[in-house]
Amino acid sequence: MSPVRRCSRTACGRPAVATLTYVYADSTAVLGPLATYAEPHCYDLCAEHSERLTAPRGWEVVRLSDGSAPTRPSGDDLEALANAVREAARPQERAAGAGGKPGTGRSGDPMEVGRRGHLRVLRSPDN
Repeated sequence: MSPVRRCSRTACGRPAVATLTYVYADSTAVLGPLATYAEPHCYDLCAEHSERLTAPRGWEVVRLSDGSAPTRPSGDDLEALANAVREAARPQERAAGAGGKPGTGRSGDPMEVGRRGHLRVLRSPDN
């Protein structure tokens, strides 16, 4: 007998990653992390079958996540990332005296108005 538990679906030999149980009184199917041992009234499912799981009409599927699985970023995570990118893109305030005369670039070039990373903003030669 193999020490790795296999998917309970017919003709599927992939390793199981989740356990499915039913709560008939609540019309609920509960899909959670792989149980520590096989039980006769539970079904072990592989990753593909656990993702494609559907329940009968009128039933609810509850998906319990384990703490080790990577989670998808939430809206708050994406907003925090966008704010961090915006903050990093802002020009840094220069210390007084560190950049030469005010209004000039770091190198003291009178044509340079500002910098953002490796890009420079130059004053128009007409002005």
